[in-house]
Amino acid sequence: MSCFMRHESPQDSAITRDINRTFPAHDYFKDTGGDGQDSLYKICKAYSVYDEEIGYCQGQSFLAAVLLLHMPEEQAFSVLVKIMFDYGLRDLFKQNFEDLHCKFFQLERLMQEYLPDLYNHFLNVGLEAHMYASQWFLTLFTAKFPLYMVFHIIDLLLCEGISVIFNVALALLKTSKDDLIQTDFEGALKFFRVPVPKRYRSEENAKKLMELACGMKISQKKLKKFEKEYHTLREQQEQQEAPIDRYERENRRLQEANMRLEQENDDLAHELVSSKIALRKDLDNAEEKADALNKELLLTKQKLVDSEDEKRRLEEESAQLKEMCRRELDKSESEIKKNGSIIGEYKQICSQLSERLEKQQTANRGELEKIRFKVEGCEKCSSLFNKEGRVRAPVSTAPAGGSEEQDEEKEGLKSQLREMELELAQTKLQLVEAECKIQDLEHHLGLALNEVQAAKKTWFNRTLSSIKTVTGNQGKETT
Repeated sequence: MSCFMRHESPQDSAITRDINRTFPAHDYFKDTGGDGQDSLYKICKAYSVYDEEIGYCQGQSFLAAVLLLHMPEEQAFSVLVKIMFDYGLRDLFKQNFEDLHCKFFQLERLMQEYLPDLYNHFLNVGLEAHMYASQWFLTLFTAKFPLYMVFHIIDLLLCEGISVIFNVALALLKTSKDDLIQTDFEGALKFFRVPVPKRYRSEENAKKLMELACGMKISQKKLKKFEKEYHTLREQQEQQEAPIDRYERENRRLQEANMRLEQENDDLAHELVSSKIALRKDLDNAEEKADALNKELLLTKQKLVDSEDEKRRLEEESAQLKEMCRRELDKSESEIKKNGSIIGEYKQICSQLSERLEKQQTANRGELEKIRFKVEGCEKCSSLFNKEGRVRAPVSTAPAGGSEEQDEEKEGLKSQLREMELELAQTKLQLVEAECKIQDLEHHLGLALNEVQAAKKTWFNRTLSSIKTVTGNQGKETT
């Protein structure tokens, strides 16, 4: 291929123009002056120099680009030459596209046989095969259809020959028949340009189409028969027509073909511009999304750092809280033990005081009984005291001589009585003091029990609130 690159190509400007329009959205070919466009230019230029009779033809760059996506430049050039010469693709460009028109005739005859309803509709609206199928034959479906579908078509062509174009064309027409029957002339042309290729952007639809195409049996004998019919009709037309009419008809056909190609060229240019605009918009949107995602990522990272710091802080606080709870628990337990020992001592003291008080009361009652018995046993004393132990009113029955002795004795008894009353009052006072002490001890005992209960509640509430706080913060972190 390198030897042909040293020569100048008469179609160099056309090649350069078409290179920029070939798969402009594909990563390998989208960059002007990139490796993909450079390799594609070399192959197209080399072929235009190699095949001087045909040269470079519009749409040839799409076929070369498909081959470049599967193999190096040298191999892609060799396979392109093989398809053009051995598979008969270059014959479609010779003799004013005579063989191409034969293919159109064969396609229409196949439609008449396989799709008669659609064939009759096209006849009614004046739609001929060359108006919609020229790109199918000249570019092997590479100019309009998705690449994964084109790859299958090229594989079939290399295995079965150029006749597979009829299989794919009939499959396309059959799957679109219901939509095409509803259209007029302009609507049908527009439908072929946009909706038909767009439908097979889905790999599932493309796979079904290829399965349908492979299932159609089109014999070479039938194609030969249609080819013979075409040549017979052409000979009859040439015999019936004057040379000037024939040339005018040929001229009109070429003009129509030229106008159609120019229209397709304009459509491709418009599609190229639209694709570049859409690509630029997508790129801008992608950059904006990337910036937004980067900002969001930075914010997320910052939030993560903050969350980790907060987590560490909460863990430290949790550890401190646990330690505090442990200390409070130990303190509360020690206080409970201390208060328990105090309460035990209070109870012991109270029981001892109660026992002493009972013993003192019993002793006092015994002393009183002894004194009462003594008083009752003494005639002199019994006359002075009644049964309740109170002093009776004095009765002067004694003689005057013994009054002094009686007075002394009375004074002695009165002093003893006062001492006993004083001792009794002291005993009662001790009893009252003991009861006060008991009440005071019971009061202290109640306070101690309340403090213990409050300490238990306070520690429990602190522990519970700490656990709730830690649990709530962990729940927020998880959310």
